[in-house]
Amino acid sequence: MSQTNDQVVKNRIKFPLDKIRNIGIIAHIDAGKTTTTERILYYTGRTYKIGDIDDGDTVMDWMEQERERGITITSAATTAFWTPTYAQKTDDKTNTNPQTCRINIIDTPGHIDFTAEVESSLRVLDGGITVLDGEEGVQSQSETVWRQADKYHVPRLCFVNKMDKVGADFLYTVKTIQERLGAKTAIMTLPIGREQTFKGVVDLLTKKAIVWDGHELGAKYDVSDNIPDDMKDEVAKYRHQLIEQICENDDTLLEKYLNGDEPTLDELKKVLRKATIGYKLVPVYCGTSLRNKGVQPLLDAVVDYLPSPLDIEAMKGINPKTQAEEGRAADDNAPFSGLAFKIQTDPHVGKLVYVRVYSGILKSGSYTYNSTKGQQERVGRLLLMHADHREEIEDAHAGEIVAIVGLKYTGTGDTLCDQENQLILENIKFPDPVISVAIEP
Repeated sequence: MSQTNDQVVKNRIKFPLDKIRNIGIIAHIDAGKTTTTERILYYTGRTYKIGDIDDGDTVMDWMEQERERGITITSAATTAFWTPTYAQKTDDKTNTNPQTCRINIIDTPGHIDFTAEVESSLRVLDGGITVLDGEEGVQSQSETVWRQADKYHVPRLCFVNKMDKVGADFLYTVKTIQERLGAKTAIMTLPIGREQTFKGVVDLLTKKAIVWDGHELGAKYDVSDNIPDDMKDEVAKYRHQLIEQICENDDTLLEKYLNGDEPTLDELKKVLRKATIGYKLVPVYCGTSLRNKGVQPLLDAVVDYLPSPLDIEAMKGINPKTQAEEGRAADDNAPFSGLAFKIQTDPHVGKLVYVRVYSGILKSGSYTYNSTKGQQERVGRLLLMHADHREEIEDAHAGEIVAIVGLKYTGTGDTLCDQENQLILENIKFPDPVISVAIEP
């Protein structure tokens, strides 16, 4: 019997580390981060209806101030589960499928005023999706968040959004990514139609046309070999370019390609994944989140090309006793270590400390050690957050992002670890404030 997302959370089905993705959605103001996240939650079955910013009923922008202004002010975390479309046996996204991945998502603000939220989120994420406006291309804050992601060596995908907008130009946007961000792009999809006639995409690797009919909120779409006649030359040109880009990153594949044999789809995906994680290529997708087109191929790309905790180098820190550098591999059997990256006050449970668990297991009701402050802390409760909704859990494993209730001394950037195996991880460096204001009651 298949299980819903809620049942998976409730039953705490343990996902292997290679099936976990910790990603952030980063972008300039109004590029469509929250709108894209809302579609991801709907298509993964995490929510039963799509939230709308204009209606003020989005899941991720849950604060009253965010809904009034239609902007993201604070980063919000959630967890969803996705089986790639090519691996789905039925229309139902079941979590009994071995291909299903657990995706921990953080939706970040776009305004420069709240850049600290982006900074703290990127510090603990393994991968990112950069959302760009198809008409505007790379904007000022796009460059800022890109540099922040560069600082923490976060591999990322690009999603060119708003392809239905007047003036939207996919290839122009890709050019701005190359010129302004200095990224080596790999075009993965081409738009079918533009502006008001945009209806789908051509997947260059599979040579399939994916068309959404506009009904059922984009959950249903047709995949076929029927590439529009006026696009066949363009598809052939960019597919040839894509395969060359991928093969350049692997000598065996390049030799095979130069001998006239086209590599298999699995071979291409494997090398592209390695190149994306090594930040040698940035896969670029297109769609329109508001019109519910193009999000499912992006979700497949998160599973196929963004890193799991196992693909990231072991987190390094300083042993406070010996002052020597030590590493912590993503492993449940390793000593516990985690980084507190966000503090939030909840009206119902009090102080919430968001923690990325890098190694080991943390249990509810146990004790942990704040090596930054030199204080022992009691873990009152462990929560899995879905924006402002809380789901109580018994333990947190390596690779997970959870919230802890009951910590007294822990602040943003502090390391939590096993007292017998202490480690201090690199702190979060925030930009200096432009204006300082003191408020006196």
